Amino acid sequence: QVQLVESGGGLVQAGGSLRLSCAASGSILRVNVMAWYRQAPGKQRELVAQIISGSSANYADSVKGRVTISRDDAKNTVYLQMDNLKPEDTAVYYCYAVVRPTPPHLPLDYQYWGPGTQVTVSS
Repeated sequence: QVQLVESGGGLVQAGGSLRLSCAASGSILRVNVMAWYRQAPGKQRELVAQIISGSSANYADSVKGRVTISRDDAKNTVYLQMDNLKPEDTAVYYCYAVVRPTPPHLPLDYQYWGPGTQVTVSS
């Protein structure tokens, strides 16, 4: 079993910054993909940024230049640094990970979601 725990959400004024963290714990052999999604009220969940082990990061067009995703593989943790926040960034932010578990689990990749953390940007 794998758990994702997010932290760092909150209320910030437009133009401000927030840093989200997500730590994966449990029976982890390796974490292949770590990503952040968000869901605003009345809208579908959308990808904000993802980072694949050994590869570069990808960002949604709406956040390019304002958001940086990074990961610490030793801690199985992913970060999302968000700068110059806008009211339209207001949403629940979810951590997502694709994990290969340790034996005796089957050698397959499993997807996990965190419970979400609220980010509110006031104008």
